[in-house]
Amino acid sequence: MTDSADDYVYDEASGEWIPAAEAARRAALVDLVEVRDSAGNLLADGDSVVTIKDLKVKGAGQTLRRGTVIKAIRLTGDPQEIDCRYEGIKGLVLRAEFVRKH
Repeated sequence: MTDSADDYVYDEASGEWIPAAEAARRAALVDLVEVRDSAGNLLADGDSVVTIKDLKVKGAGQTLRRGTVIKAIRLTGDPQEIDCRYEGIKGLVLRAEFVRKH
């Protein structure tokens, strides 16, 4: 018999195994926070966004050009940040003020 305190789940955002209780807490936080883009549109997990200006990516030596489409974003629990993936860049976090809903 397993105890729920011993259950771990894989968190894709951080790439780590975390306790199930911590995963549930993070999911609840994400549901409570409203993240809005530069135009004031409400963003949700899985939305696609477009960059509104050229953004230099620290540590990647790359620039995301204005108009770059980022697919399948994830909310982080912070009202000003979104987690996303883009080819060649791992762990990309963008500020919501620099994107608009696609």
